[in-house]
Amino acid sequence: MTTSDLVGLRIKTVRRQRGLSQAQLAHPELSDSYVSLIESGKRTPTPAVLELLAQKLDCSLSYLINGVTAEQMEDIELALGYARLALENGEVAEARTRFRELLANSNLTGLPTLRQDTEYGLALAHEAAGALDEAIPILLKLRDEDLSAERRIEVAMVLCRAYRDSERLTEAVTVGEQMLGGSARLPWSDPLVELAATLLSAYMHRGDLLRARQFSAELLNAADALGTPRSIVAANWIASNVAYNTGHNEEALSFAERAMAVQLEHGHPRSVARMRLALLQQRLKARPTEAAAVRDELRATVAEFEQTSTSTIDRARVHVELAYAEYMLDDLDKAVEHAKIGRDLVPEYGHVLGAEANLLLGRAYGSVGRSAEAAGHVASVRDWLTPLPDSRRSASTWLATAETIEELGDAEGAVEAYQRALACAGL
Repeated sequence: MTTSDLVGLRIKTVRRQRGLSQAQLAHPELSDSYVSLIESGKRTPTPAVLELLAQKLDCSLSYLINGVTAEQMEDIELALGYARLALENGEVAEARTRFRELLANSNLTGLPTLRQDTEYGLALAHEAAGALDEAIPILLKLRDEDLSAERRIEVAMVLCRAYRDSERLTEAVTVGEQMLGGSARLPWSDPLVELAATLLSAYMHRGDLLRARQFSAELLNAADALGTPRSIVAANWIASNVAYNTGHNEEALSFAERAMAVQLEHGHPRSVARMRLALLQQRLKARPTEAAAVRDELRATVAEFEQTSTSTIDRARVHVELAYAEYMLDDLDKAVEHAKIGRDLVPEYGHVLGAEANLLLGRAYGSVGRSAEAAGHVASVRDWLTPLPDSRRSASTWLATAETIEELGDAEGAVEAYQRALACAGL
């Protein structure tokens, strides 16, 4: 049935429930023949006529338009808000449950925009949980629907990201280039810059560093021309990643610091905290001589993460990074303390972070001759990584694991881990 058919049917149903004839409903503002045409779906009433009929029928306008009462609409919007809040706070399992329950609500059928919002939220929750095989079909379904221009770009961005993280790099690039390419490309906007940044990361993942470098410069120019904080942050942050991956460490830090400066002025406190952590991670890798200063900033960042109610996995990440800094400065007790805190905070889906925490514990215990404890933590690294598919994302962790196992004297175990690292790298 068309929208006009459904609206007409609802008007007819409520009219009969009220015991009114078409003439009684129409009088005096409308003709009974016009009401008859509306009820049969042959005429689409104007907003003013719909509002008039809702008043005369003593029902809500939202019911005539969408098939739900104002109270039901409010309940749906409230439930959607709670689901989004759970996802934003990192309560991924709770978010997935809430989005699924909302999709099971039959009242959502007549509310296409809210249904699309709910499906998009569920796809994001699946992605956050690492369930990319569940997120991708939802995104593909949404992509084929009638979406607003901004939502179409957002769906393409998340789909590109999901393909990238699934190591389906050709598909990731295709999704991004289809949205960005061609003579009919939309003018640059914040969502389009963020999609372009995601496409850039897919180029890097597949090793197309020359293309990434060229496109990064183009994206920086587009963001500067657009002049919005959101686009400047996205373009400079991905430019930082490109520079770092092509060996330009100081340039990488310069881009990252510019992104951070804009984020500090305009960003949400939670986003500021996350970017600060990412910037400190870059500094620790690019400037090991600044490890003491980075460690002090990371200690302050722990408190910042708690005050801004970041997600559990974010809090785990900051403790693990602080543990690395303490380890670089030979404060092994502090390194072990923070690595354990981080490891215990890692949720079930945080495979790589859980592996990194245990690897650090293995190295710390191995460096003081506590080989049995070190071996136990390294074995836990394999437990965290084994469920993951072979991918470039986990190759470096497998390589570090192999090196640590070799240092502990387990040649056979080291060979196995090296082989897994090679498989993850596609070799």
